[in-house]
Amino acid sequence: MRFAFPLRAALVGLSIAALAGCAIDKGRQGQPGAYKVGNPYQIAGVWYYPKEDPFYDETGVASWYGSDFHGKATANGERYDMETMTAAHRTLPMPSIVRVTNLENGRSIRVRVNDRGPYARGRIIDLSKRAATLLGFQDRGTARVRVQYEGRAEVGAAAPQSDSDMASARPADVRAAPIADVASSSLAPPPGATAAPPRVTTPPVRVAQAASATQADASIEPDGVVTTVPVPPTTRLWVQVGAFLARGNADRLAERLLYVGSAQVSQTGVNGKPLYRVRFGPFTTVEQADSMLDKVINKGQNGAQIVVD
Repeated sequence: MRFAFPLRAALVGLSIAALAGCAIDKGRQGQPGAYKVGNPYQIAGVWYYPKEDPFYDETGVASWYGSDFHGKATANGERYDMETMTAAHRTLPMPSIVRVTNLENGRSIRVRVNDRGPYARGRIIDLSKRAATLLGFQDRGTARVRVQYEGRAEVGAAAPQSDSDMASARPADVRAAPIADVASSSLAPPPGATAAPPRVTTPPVRVAQAASATQADASIEPDGVVTTVPVPPTTRLWVQVGAFLARGNADRLAERLLYVGSAQVSQTGVNGKPLYRVRFGPFTTVEQADSMLDKVINKGQNGAQIVVD
């Protein structure tokens, strides 16, 4: 099944309706923060490599976070306010603007990425409470989404942080990799660690994206406006373990995973070249996909991810 619009799966994944009374919402909460890409870091054995990624366009499962982190420092020095249009992402620069589309109801909004996360397995982005409400999944907790980079967000001078601010920043257990040891996102992880899987690069959705990656664009700041876009009548969830240019490599991985279940090797095309994906599924519910993801990760495949197709 393919969507009517181009989607880049995470490898291992208009009529405008303005909401009445919504003011311009930049998510700064009195703390201007700073522009930050960040160092590589490790969570549960997987290394993540923050970087500039102007053509980022992926699908997956979104979650949201609320009162437990309200008022605390975000990863770039701003203050988290659950009633503003913000989000946490594992690798995109901060602050940056992404468009998040709920693939289940067609609702689409812009949010400001100013934090790192999510750190739960199988989630692609962590949204503020307000953003989750506008996308229509606050009560459910998760949604199948598409996330697209739109440009750098505006930022003021970096605000000083107190020791208490740094102590309360989320999450407390994230360990930054030494800069001298890991210099680039293309490097292999340290011995014993598993790298997060690479993503497929596809042609950009908007040609203006590359230019917007170098400077802030006030016109794309989140404003609380919800647009509606066409989405497929149904979507499927997969646990993707890896993707390879050579079919033999994909077959060998699928064979090694027989103790987990029957993995499928499917072919897709990227930039005119075949790509072979090793996946479990499809699953009809997030809970089913989460269960399989846990099994795969617990057997050593730490780079596996949930993707939407």
